[in-house]
Order: sequence, then C-alpha cells, then structure tokens
Amino acid sequence: MIAPAIELERVAKHFAHVTAVQDLDLSVPRGCVFGVLGPNGAGKTTSIRMIVGILRPDQGSLRVLGESEPSAIKRQLGYLPEEKGLYKKMRVLELVAYFGRLKGMSRRSAKDAGQVLLERFGLGDWRDEKCESLSKGMGQKVQIAGTLIHQPELIVLDEPFSGLDPVNVELVREVILEQKAANRTVLLSTHVMEQAEQICDAIVLINHGRKLVDGTISDVRKQTARTVILDYEGDGRVLGELPGVARVNDAGRHAELSLAPDADPQALLEQLVGRLTIRRFDTREASLHEVFVRAVKTDDAHRSA
Repeated sequence: MIAPAIELERVAKHFAHVTAVQDLDLSVPRGCVFGVLGPNGAGKTTSIRMIVGILRPDQGSLRVLGESEPSAIKRQLGYLPEEKGLYKKMRVLELVAYFGRLKGMSRRSAKDAGQVLLERFGLGDWRDEKCESLSKGMGQKVQIAGTLIHQPELIVLDEPFSGLDPVNVELVREVILEQKAANRTVLLSTHVMEQAEQICDAIVLINHGRKLVDGTISDVRKQTARTVILDYEGDGRVLGELPGVARVNDAGRHAELSLAPDADPQALLEQLVGRLTIRRFDTREASLHEVFVRAVKTDDAHRSA
C-alpha cells in the first residue's frame, strides 16, 4: 500500500501566547489536488510551513513523502510561498533557471526547462528582461515556473492565483491539473472557492488552527444542507422571515437561500406563493463557498457563546 503524500497526526504549533495550529490530523493521498481552506489567520500558512520544513511542530508527528525529516525530500518538493518576491535585477530566464540549480539541476537542463516553462506561461519574449520590469501577474507566473522547474513530486502552492487576471487564472488552473495528470501531488491554499471547487479532489477547512471538516468535494458538500436558487419579483425582505432558512444572499430579484438541515424546500415554496412572484425555484447541493461560510460562522458562534 502506497503511503499518503502528507500525514499529520495531532500536530500543534504555538507562538508565544497564540496557538496557530492545534491537534491537526490530515492525510493527503498521492497524485491528487488537495485544498487547504480557511479564513485569514486560520492557521493555513503555518500548517504549510510545517509541511515544507520551514517550521517544526511543537507536538504531534508529520511525514512528507514517507519522510519525517524535511531535508530528506527537499529536491522532491516545490514550494510557492504566500509572501512572494523576485530578485529584481536578475533576468527572467536566469531567475527561473537559478531556482532549478538550487534543486540540483545542471545549468543546461535548468535553462532548457526554464525556457519551456516561460513559453507555457506566455513569457517567452520576456526571458531576457529584468524581473523589475514585470507586472504583478507576470511575476507570479515566473515564480510558479520556478516552483515547477525541477518537476517535484510534491507541489505546495500558497495562494497561486493572487494577482492574476481571469485568463491567467485559467492558465494556472490548467497547469495545476497537468501536474495531477503526471501523478504529482498538489497542496493548494486559496481564498478562491470557485477555483478550489473546480480543481481540488479533496479539501480540509481550518478555523482557529483546528480542522472543521475534510473529505472529497462531493462528501463535504453533502454534509451541508441544500441551497435554494430563487428568481423572483416583489419585496425580498420576506425571504429573511421564512422558517427553515438559515441564511439569505439576496441580490434583488435573485437570491440564494441556505436551508436549515431539517428544512423542507416544498414547504418553503408554499410559504412564498402569494407573497412573491416566483420565476425560478431550484434546489442544489451547497457550494463550497456556502460550506465555507456556514462552517466558519458556526464555529465562531460556538466560540463566542
């Protein structure tokens, strides 16, 4: 049986009087795209830094690609940190190739692989330009190229879509899926729920350093009550008065109603008839965005109670 790419057992990390990660259990299968989700300050980046070996856990055990010492898998790991930066005076191809040399590639192979990646990211014509001339989005693509140049077995991307326009978001999405198709493992932290829902096979949702939920996208969505999609005409204020509705996202004439676990959509429709003119009434599983919002709000409410 092949061991998971990443295994965490009751991992914790403390900074002074702050607990950043507490009793975190996690298992990431090989050859998948796995999302690490959570609000700002949830402990995502701290967890990632422990996985890549920048930080050590204060307690618990951690294994990456079967090894407990990060130095043992250094050349099998590609890491794009959240805090990004380029050597501004270096030329673009020179910088990407430099990242490859740091991972043990020869000068020739690093340069050749760097050129291929720059072409893939639409930056072939910029190979001899200095990094200081790049836009934010272009710089982001250069750093992703540097992360992938040595074809690592495990790729850790912390907010890879930051600073990208929709066209380049789609490009990076395609590149991530190409890594999966090559049987590499991608650990992805992002605030873009739509992207996570499209490309992740499974996710973990963290809040205040603790795991709230994890599993495949399908399983996680099924754990949350269904959502009603509503197109209507009339006074939308009545939507917030309906029994069985946990949350209303109303844009005026179009609304998404998050249902309570025991809510009956048919009974809800009956409540609306005569109060609004209904143009559309559909039920569907909760989106990953809805799962995220509900889980975090419920956890925060429990903590403040």
